Amino acid sequence: LEDQVAGDLAMLLAERFDESRTPEAPDTGAAPVGLVGRVPVPYTTTIGREGDIDAVRTLLARGTDRVVSLIGPGGIGKSRLAIESALASADLFPDGVYFVLLEGVLEPGLLLPTIAYYLGIRDNGEAALEERIAHALADRRVLIVLDNFEQIVDAAPVLVRLYTVAPTATFLVTSRIVLRIRGERVYDVPPLTTPAGEGPASLDRSSRSAAVSLFVDRARAIDPQFDVTPDNARDLADICRRLEGLPLAIELAAAKVRILNPAQIAGRLERSLPLLTAAVRDLPERHRTMRATIDWSVSLLPPAQRDLLEDLGVFATRFTLDAVEALGEGRPWGGHAIDALAALADGSLVKQSELGGRRVFSLLAIVREYALDHLKERGDAQRVRRAHADYYRELVQQIAPDLGGRGQADAVVRLGLELPNLRAAVRHLVYTNRLDDAGDFAWCLLIYWWISGFFAEVRVWMLELLEKQHEQPITPHTRAIAWFFALWGEMWQRPSEQVVAGLGECVRLFRESGDEDAAAMALAARATARVQFSHLDTDKAEAELREAVVTLRERGNTWAEAITEVSLGRLAWVRGSTDDALAHFDRATSVAESRGDLFTTSVAGNLRSRLNFQLGRIEEAEREFVHTLLLSIGLHYEEGVAYGLEGVCAVAAAHGEAWRAAALAVAAGEIRRRIGIFDVEAFTVHTPYLEILRGRDAQSVEAGEIAGAELTVAEAVQLALPEHEFATVVDALRAW
Repeated sequence: LEDQVAGDLAMLLAERFDESRTPEAPDTGAAPVGLVGRVPVPYTTTIGREGDIDAVRTLLARGTDRVVSLIGPGGIGKSRLAIESALASADLFPDGVYFVLLEGVLEPGLLLPTIAYYLGIRDNGEAALEERIAHALADRRVLIVLDNFEQIVDAAPVLVRLYTVAPTATFLVTSRIVLRIRGERVYDVPPLTTPAGEGPASLDRSSRSAAVSLFVDRARAIDPQFDVTPDNARDLADICRRLEGLPLAIELAAAKVRILNPAQIAGRLERSLPLLTAAVRDLPERHRTMRATIDWSVSLLPPAQRDLLEDLGVFATRFTLDAVEALGEGRPWGGHAIDALAALADGSLVKQSELGGRRVFSLLAIVREYALDHLKERGDAQRVRRAHADYYRELVQQIAPDLGGRGQADAVVRLGLELPNLRAAVRHLVYTNRLDDAGDFAWCLLIYWWISGFFAEVRVWMLELLEKQHEQPITPHTRAIAWFFALWGEMWQRPSEQVVAGLGECVRLFRESGDEDAAAMALAARATARVQFSHLDTDKAEAELREAVVTLRERGNTWAEAITEVSLGRLAWVRGSTDDALAHFDRATSVAESRGDLFTTSVAGNLRSRLNFQLGRIEEAEREFVHTLLLSIGLHYEEGVAYGLEGVCAVAAAHGEAWRAAALAVAAGEIRRRIGIFDVEAFTVHTPYLEILRGRDAQSVEAGEIAGAELTVAEAVQLALPEHEFATVVDALRAW
């Protein structure tokens, strides 16, 4: 039986794996919870790009080009131009502008999950991710900025598929290379203008070149009195011409006014750049200049700071001081991380910012690339990456227990902040054949993947893990984990006897490994697959769910026990046993609340309140709709917010509040569409009452629907909640 099931699974997964197979990549990048998808606000003045911004806006306004690609070498300012162009074009895209950071996304198979993440589309496995994105973008005039596309250029055809099914969406791409797809319009990003001929920089600000203006602006951050003078005008012109107007190179040079005057900077560039450029002649000319400028900046650092910069190359997108210090054991900079980071920040090689109340650091993409290249050259890349992966393994082991209890909301925020490095860590574990470690890493974050909707990404890693088991044997427990994640989406989207059998094999492997918790969870998943596949199996499904609940209760796994009770309640409701359904929802809520599990409390409470509403218990249902809406806001769980708004809509409709009910219904529908929830909701209760009101007061319903389409999430929540309740979530909603 094992051989036959394994063979069936191999056939089932082979096609999925072929679609997901991707080249080596250490990491991907994303924004933390609460800031996802927002166009970042530049932290310094943008200089010399007015004409380029107008030109890009004109291309976007025409509406004839589906993809506008900003092309140029690293450090020329593609990302800054994309940001400013997106901000300047916001009025052209009434349904939103989204900024998708691809800086660390090196696997083409992760393009769709990354776009979904930044759009707020949650992948719970219940529908194909591409379908969810297509549905979320349908008929919406949105601009999606894809920053740093060059490392996944093989995924460019995905954009064609997306704009084909979402013809009102436009993509603004930054890349070092042209995508070469249908519908692409290329805009070559030029360098900044430099002083004409061989003359000095202009003393008059109005006639000063953009490159010199940028140098002066950045130098003033260090010396507020800095300006172009007769004594330094020629040196400043020489610096900007030698750096070919490359914005990042100019910023790095300007940062040196802390220790050098313009004449010294110009002299050092004259001596070092030709030599350094000659060492990298395989790169484009402007890219060689950029690399040489970084080399020059790094050459001014003491050895310990230079080593630290190179070690920082293993981090994805952003990192914390704790993470840096964890990598410092045995390194020359190990006991001086704070001072060394401060010095790198002073030299414009490391950026500092605040996210979620935490101080974080980051490298520009080209500086990170430079650091990683040098780390590889000195032969330390694998050692530092191993230390990086081990640190994040330990971190998730510390945080994971909070995911099922009172620390759930904070744990989700912390993991969201660290998400790019979590991805980098698990990818490194898979790449280096630490397959059992990778499986454990993925499994202990199961609740996080579920709440935040990252099953598509985990599936990619686990499919690759299964492929690599021929190189490095894995334990039955790891095999069960990988199959479980691989089959999760199949269970919802393509249920079959093979999926039921495969999840049964997961149960057997977990039990063989002595993990009764995991075996019970796999058993509950198998029962769900039975219901999805055939209603004839509902009796067996109920028996398996009840068996799973008993085991999970005995093992003390309260989160899994509560979520399985929810499944029993849904099954009972579908079968018409409303009393049993309410009893299961009550037990799920009781167990979840006892541990502070907000997610399951919200899910169970929303289902129970809808059932109570259907049974005519309007006031009881209203209290719980409000409660679950508040819980969902605390978790930044937009799917739950949509359900909560629909619940309050139902109550408003029952009370005859036509305008309010209609506005809430449309606002909830907008959230559903934006995040890709388009699967049929079996337990909808608000639409029948709303249709009754439409027959009685069509004018008020129509006015409410028009108003609802214009509401922000915060405004919709304010309309739904009593004033004193809304006051408790105002701060949380500011991040939406």
